[in-house]
Amino acid sequence: MTTPNQTPENPSPAAAAPAPAAANGNGKRRSLLIGVTIALIIVLIAYGIWWFIYARHYENTDDAYVGGNVVQVTPQVGGTVLAINTDDTELVQAGKPLVELDKADAKVALDQAEAQLAQTVRQVRTLFVNNNALVSNVTARTSELERARADLARRQQLISTGAVSKEELDHAKVAVQGAEAALQATREQLASNRVLTDHTTVEQHPNVQNAAAQVRNAYINLARTTLLAPTTGYVAKRSVQVGQRIAAGTPLLSIVPLNALWVDANFKEVQINNMRIGQPVTLKSDLYGSKIEYHGKVVGLAAGTGSAFALLPAQNASGNWIKIVQRIPVRISLDAKDLETHPLRIGVSMDATVDIAQTEGTSLTAGTARTTPAYTTDVFDKSGQEADARIASIIAANNNAAAAH
Repeated sequence: MTTPNQTPENPSPAAAAPAPAAANGNGKRRSLLIGVTIALIIVLIAYGIWWFIYARHYENTDDAYVGGNVVQVTPQVGGTVLAINTDDTELVQAGKPLVELDKADAKVALDQAEAQLAQTVRQVRTLFVNNNALVSNVTARTSELERARADLARRQQLISTGAVSKEELDHAKVAVQGAEAALQATREQLASNRVLTDHTTVEQHPNVQNAAAQVRNAYINLARTTLLAPTTGYVAKRSVQVGQRIAAGTPLLSIVPLNALWVDANFKEVQINNMRIGQPVTLKSDLYGSKIEYHGKVVGLAAGTGSAFALLPAQNASGNWIKIVQRIPVRISLDAKDLETHPLRIGVSMDATVDIAQTEGTSLTAGTARTTPAYTTDVFDKSGQEADARIASIIAANNNAAAAH
């Protein structure tokens, strides 16, 4: 029901009142949307400027882990374990004895080899002495031949006078032939003996060198019953036990040198296009938090993706293939001072950020061949030097003893 002043075309003042409020709400909403849009545009512009000036010069990944050498200690000779001088987590210095094996068999073999060397030196020395004796024999046989020839010549002069019988002349001829044969035999003996001694000395004689090699081998085998640490590091994965009978090549324990670690950062294949060898890298470890930074350099690129070297590589030729962005390990060296200040452990996760602004370095795919060994150890050289000194002592002692007599 309507009043006289109210018609459908002319609503009452009470009904027309909400219109200004709705208009004000739409205006506020429009202003808010405009403000948000302007703010979003400013953020996008700021991000674009930040990316152009800074972010595009860096590639980062949190798929990075500390790597290092795990030096496996294995015996070169078999034996029974008598002592273990270290245990897991302990620091060992290069050259320190780690495991002791039973030395009884190796000691017997060394004693036999040394005795054989001493006997060989004396036998070879006898060959050199025989040369002088055989020269004297040749001189004596030559004198006997000359005397026999002189006797034959005198009898030949007297045969016509009848003072010498035919039989006596024949005996003189036989004596000359015998003297010639004896001289020839002595000369052959001298030549044969000289073949064994010419152009050499007692120390360099092949027989002596062969016996010396047996001593060297036995001495080194004896030295190898003590397993030395090839490098300085921490012991890990010890499996050897006292009393255990081990064979050559059996893994006993490992040594991890924590002063020569690196990082394998697995970057996406789309991230490595501008990476170069020598580019600086900033790294952070969860072990110490984001406040501690490590510094390193890019040193190389793996020859394949992680999936290519997996135990069960993906068969991309299968019908259910799905394209997945692959990751390629990039080797990053670590600053030695950073490692000394904040030691790391193998397998620790890292965040790596590579500064790719410097593009004048060598491409990751253009590596050069190494001309020097990457890793070396000299802890095993001592046994060879000691063996040589022992051999020289045995040769000198027996050579001088034989010469004195």
